[in-house]
Amino acid sequence: MKTILYPGSFDPVTNGHLDVAKRAAKLFDRVVIAVAENSGKKPLFTFAERIDLLKEACADTPNIEVASFDGLLVNALRLFGAEAVLRGIRTSADFEYEFQMALMNRRLNPDCETFFMMTDPDCSFVSSTLVKEIARGGGDISNFVPVCVAEAIRRKWKENMP
Repeated sequence: MKTILYPGSFDPVTNGHLDVAKRAAKLFDRVVIAVAENSGKKPLFTFAERIDLLKEACADTPNIEVASFDGLLVNALRLFGAEAVLRGIRTSADFEYEFQMALMNRRLNPDCETFFMMTDPDCSFVSSTLVKEIARGGGDISNFVPVCVAEAIRRKWKENMP
C-alpha cells in the first residue's frame, strides 16, 4: 500500500488544501493529512479543532486519514509508514520555500521523497491567513473553505467579540 503524508498546520483547512489531498487520494492508496504545530504561528483553532474540521471535511474520501504529529517531518514519515511527502504549490514563492524544505528533509533522511502538486488555479490565491483576515473583517469566506470551516470560524469570531 502506497502512503503519502500531507503535513501542515491547516489553520484553517481551505478548499485548496482539500483539492490537493483529494487529488492525491486518486493516486495513492492512503493519504495521511498530518496536522502539525507551527510555533511560528498563532492559531485560530486548537490542535483538536483542526483535526476535527479536517475529519469532517474529508469524510467523503475513505482513503484519507487525519492524524497529528510533533517533531521532525522525516520522523513522521516513519511513524505513519509513508513513502513520500505531499506539498501543495500555489505560487512560485511556495515552490521556492517547499523546494528548500524538500532538500533539507532529503538530507535528514535520504529516503524522504517529496511530491509537489499544483493546486487548482481557482484556489491559487487562497491561504489560511487570508481566509482568517477576510472573516475577521466580516467578509464572505464560503467560496474558500468547506461549509464546516466557515461555520466554525463564524462561531469563533462570535465567541471572541467583546
